[in-house]
Amino acid sequence: MPSITIYTKGWCPYCSAAKELLNKKGAAFTEIDIEKKPEARAEMIQKANGRTSVPQIFIDGKHVGGCDDLYALDDRGELERLLAA
Repeated sequence: MPSITIYTKGWCPYCSAAKELLNKKGAAFTEIDIEKKPEARAEMIQKANGRTSVPQIFIDGKHVGGCDDLYALDDRGELERLLAA
């Protein structure tokens, strides 16, 4: 199973939806709440090539984007491949 990191905010419905999809797939992930750990926000922005919205999701260090991007990967059947790596 790959290493998955997701940057979130506690009140964000898109963050909840992304985590729900990952949980449904049985994928373990590390969640970093940028409100509880504000110093992680700058790290997230730098790693996500300037994207400031949450969630920002990384699989094995590769930026896959936000919630819509994650669901698009799933719709194309590519998420399963990434999670199986």
